[in-house]
Amino acid sequence: MTTAGLAQSIDRGATEVPLIEQTIGDFFDAMAARQGEREALVSAHQKRRYSYTKLQAEANQLASALLRSGLAPGERVGIWSHNNAEWVLMQLATAKAGLILVNINPAYRTAELEYALNKVACRALVTMARFKTSDYLGMLRELAPEYAHAQAGQLASARLPHLRAVYWIDEAGVGVDEPGFQRFSQLMASGDAADPRVAEVQKTLKASDPINIQFTSGTTGFPKGATLTHRNILNNGFFIGECMKLTPADRLCVPVPLYHCFGMVLGNLACITHGSCIVYPNDGFEPLSVLQTVQAEKCTGLHGVPTMFIAELDHPRFKEFDLSSLRTGIMAGSPCPTEVMKR
Repeated sequence: MTTAGLAQSIDRGATEVPLIEQTIGDFFDAMAARQGEREALVSAHQKRRYSYTKLQAEANQLASALLRSGLAPGERVGIWSHNNAEWVLMQLATAKAGLILVNINPAYRTAELEYALNKVACRALVTMARFKTSDYLGMLRELAPEYAHAQAGQLASARLPHLRAVYWIDEAGVGVDEPGFQRFSQLMASGDAADPRVAEVQKTLKASDPINIQFTSGTTGFPKGATLTHRNILNNGFFIGECMKLTPADRLCVPVPLYHCFGMVLGNLACITHGSCIVYPNDGFEPLSVLQTVQAEKCTGLHGVPTMFIAELDHPRFKEFDLSSLRTGIMAGSPCPTEVMKR
């Protein structure tokens, strides 16, 4: 048999549902127009709620702020944070502004952070200030002591030669300022949700443009930066949502980390492509907060790795909670023990 006359591969999957050929920004805007005031995001630990209309407005405002800061489409912007509303706002805003979002594992220490930022030449970084025993701003200052005397937005250091700006996630008006670094709330305030430049840039983008870099685990060497397009992650999220039969009536609890594709694609984008609501129970995994949030928000879906589900099932207060709203979810990351599935 010759291959000269073949137009398609011999073995292929279903093609009845077409691939999405829009950018993330365009697809989200169309979804926001349809869903309007339906809830898009609940960040339980931050006590914040966003309708699709509100999430769209704040994503546009942040996209405007990023462009006004001097960043240009195609440049890389890092996000070094656990789960919060700022994370998904960055995901949408960078997609609208044509900036490439670089996911940085919150477990990284100084050497890993230095490698990741320099490997992809990040121009800006959005980070938590601190979390439990991790001092993120302290690690940045350890890498770049020059920041202590630098002007915000004009950073320069020998070990981080590409990085020009660091924005730390704050509560507006709370706490002291951090020398050399700018508050995320100040960045947001510098943008305009009606800035025409956002729409102008968005029109120039294509589904095949790179929009996200995710690092491999680095178990056999240095982490590799996998560059993904709008088309890659939007369709991945969409077809996962199709498998889960998500609808605008669904509310998906996402305790898995957003820096990983499990959270940002199988969680955030699966919901956004179906008009569903994303629910974050906490910034880091804590089984009691997951159980409380599923009950309080009447979540219909729950993501997790086997150890998360085991921790929830084994929690001493497990039987106190009404979890009857749950109908779907994903367990991934490692094989699930048979006994856990039975439970």
